[in-house]
Amino acid sequence: MSLNQRDMQFQVFEVLDAASLLNRERFKDHSSVTFEDILEMSFEFAKRQLEPHHRLSDTLEPQMIDGTARVLPEVKAALYAMRDAGFFAAAADEEYGGLQLPNLVWNACQAAFMASNPGTSSYAFLTVGAANLIRSFGTDAQKETYLRPMLEGRWFGTMCLSEPHAGSSLTDIHARATPNADGTYALSGRKMWISGGDQDISENIVHLVLAKLPDAPAGVKGISLFIVPKHRVTASGLEPNDVALAGLNHKLGARGTTNALLSFGERGDCVAELVGAPHQGLAQMFQMMNEARIGVGLGGAALGCAGYVSSLEYAREREQGRLPTNKDPSSPQVNIIQHSDVKRMLLAQKALSEGAFALCLYASRLVDDHGTHPDATVRGEAGALLDLLTPVVKAWSTHYSLEANVLAIQVLGGYGYTREYAPELYYRDNRINPIHEGTNGIQSLDLLGRKVAQNGGIGMTLLTREIDGDIKAARAAGLNDLSDALEAAVSVAHSTTRTLMGASPDVMLANSWHYLELLGHTVIAWQWLNAARVATLKLPTASSDDAAFYKGKLHAATYFTRFELPKVALWGKLLGSLDTTTLTMQENWF
Repeated sequence: MSLNQRDMQFQVFEVLDAASLLNRERFKDHSSVTFEDILEMSFEFAKRQLEPHHRLSDTLEPQMIDGTARVLPEVKAALYAMRDAGFFAAAADEEYGGLQLPNLVWNACQAAFMASNPGTSSYAFLTVGAANLIRSFGTDAQKETYLRPMLEGRWFGTMCLSEPHAGSSLTDIHARATPNADGTYALSGRKMWISGGDQDISENIVHLVLAKLPDAPAGVKGISLFIVPKHRVTASGLEPNDVALAGLNHKLGARGTTNALLSFGERGDCVAELVGAPHQGLAQMFQMMNEARIGVGLGGAALGCAGYVSSLEYAREREQGRLPTNKDPSSPQVNIIQHSDVKRMLLAQKALSEGAFALCLYASRLVDDHGTHPDATVRGEAGALLDLLTPVVKAWSTHYSLEANVLAIQVLGGYGYTREYAPELYYRDNRINPIHEGTNGIQSLDLLGRKVAQNGGIGMTLLTREIDGDIKAARAAGLNDLSDALEAAVSVAHSTTRTLMGASPDVMLANSWHYLELLGHTVIAWQWLNAARVATLKLPTASSDDAAFYKGKLHAATYFTRFELPKVALWGKLLGSLDTTTLTMQENWF
């Protein structure tokens, strides 16, 4: 299995206390057994339906044939099985056939899918996100038309933002929507990098498209959001809607998911429906984007964990060399896991990937608190904290889980560089995640340029409060060294933030990536402190297997604190000096 199921149970039930969610109205019909059974089911599904064709879908990527993207039969079969098992609607409202699972439990299921086969599972991930957006901003008629077939997995969904000339600069999109007499719109334009943009799996594809109306104000304030199905719904059934596949992009990894260039309205017959109010499209799309950012971070963390599990298994079996204290060449070789440098690489992977995974699941729990907690104050605070942490969840998790994948390849040595073993595939699959849903540099600009100071800095205030409370609990459990180190890092984060907030915007943002790393390392150390506290409290009564698991958690927490957390002080010194090396570099000096 690509993920450590015991670690999943630890995070969901022991650290984040999923059982406490059962007290809320939305989840009252569930039980701890329900949650455990669904997680078990997701692992079994991933093992039986997703893992077997992961390598095949990488080798035989989708092809454009007669204007349609053709995918492997195995991909179709797995998604039909996912549909039949009810996973598309697992977190949705009961009125749409959903189970109303907590976001925490649903994302844990998704992590199992993503680690086993990100290419195939992405179709479901995108569809659920698109359905959630229609549920939030669509009319009753739009919900009636689109939600049920999407959540049943019969129709798939996409998000169409970027264009060939614009990329992430949505201010400059050219797609246009002209009002029709019947209240619909005629849409025209091209969209690029559309994951799942075309395929021969689902009965229909519901595109959520950003475009501008004729009277749109300049910039992002003039962007509106539209539903544009591949086949529009008519009284006589589904009919082609002038949405054409113009090409497929050939990717480094995650090849099972098509990535398309789409052309809308080439024949002047592409009918679109406005979602919500005019010119509010980007604000509305941010719901799906932020949901996707947490999902992308989770997918990155899952692939980082998968690489760790794979390289750990290899290190336990591969015999090579002898320990430094043994000079006898005739003695048996040892398993490479006994070599200190291999232990270093495994520990680093564990600390980075499991730390990222913990943060992503913590954010998933915040989504539940923001949406379902009975206390309005708690809901608001969870939302503010989630706003602050979302760029960190997306960017830190994808960057450092990819670093973990590099180490997984290194553990295998030459074998790691071959397609006969999984780590190279995990690396290639994961490499898109630092780019997806706003590149990691854009996330750092968002964090420092907007989120930190947003609403009077409430996010940072709440983050500090939460960390301080957990430090006190950790000290009570005897974890003073880890607590002291985290406390010092929090102090650096605050002093650095104050200094940057007093600088000019160009100087403040010149090294924003390192600020995200600084805050990210601090937050990951906090996640490891919580894991260490739980492990410490569980150890006295643990079975032998669980004792080894908990000791591993404590050791990884120590590793991150000693080897990674000191970087916060170095970044703080650099950022606090308002260094302009990157800012003042001239184009003709490169």
